[in-house]
Amino acid sequence: MNDKKIIIEGVTENGETFRPSDWAERMSGALSSFRNHRIIYSPLLQPSVKDGNKCVMLDPSLKETNPALYQSILDFAKANKLKICGEEDKE
Repeated sequence: MNDKKIIIEGVTENGETFRPSDWAERMSGALSSFRNHRIIYSPLLQPSVKDGNKCVMLDPSLKETNPALYQSILDFAKANKLKICGEEDKE
């Protein structure tokens, strides 16, 4: 298994900050659970910060466990022209 994560940065290709500001938390909420009055994010999909920008860390293994969600996240990132780091075809 590859432990390298795909990072989707909340910055568009032309350098603008992506809005809304809570987009990473919203997207990561798709696999989160709620315990003891706290949101617990899945290690497969979690919000993060890189260079001061909101990001989503996407585990490539999500492609096997939930291919529809995996593809919709990448489609969203591409449609909004967000920076994607670490995406490699495993074919």
